[in-house]
Amino acid sequence: MKSTISILLPVLCLLIASPKLFSQTDKEQIKAIRNASNSALKSYENKEVLSYLTDDVLTTTGNGTLLCGKKELEGYILAGGKSKMYWIRDTKEIKVNANRGLAWETGIWNGYNPEKGENPVISGNYSAMWTKESGIWKIKSQLFVTTSE
Repeated sequence: MKSTISILLPVLCLLIASPKLFSQTDKEQIKAIRNASNSALKSYENKEVLSYLTDDVLTTTGNGTLLCGKKELEGYILAGGKSKMYWIRDTKEIKVNANRGLAWETGIWNGYNPEKGENPVISGNYSAMWTKESGIWKIKSQLFVTTSE
């Protein structure tokens, strides 16, 4: 009996602690979504990119155009035609308010045109407001400012 207890006790402790060991923090979840979004942008997977946004997302583009909602953003993207441009966001900071299910992300963005080489052709700063509605982090608002081209 003693040996059974000495085996079961560590196993029970491991089972209790394992969800905490392997679960992602909110910051890690947002960073993983950002990385997936960057991959989708580079692969021109617009539907996937849009899936990371709330339906009522507000987007201010690098030139100051305000787009209200996912449908308007999708129209803006499609109006770009066969452009080979893609954008990569490089997160510098994420702050999370777990009580409200809100997060702030800020960083730099770079725009690439593969037809013009491997270096960015335009860049700037960005900030994003994330919300954890329905238990999944999504972008509620994003602001891009072009600072060099």
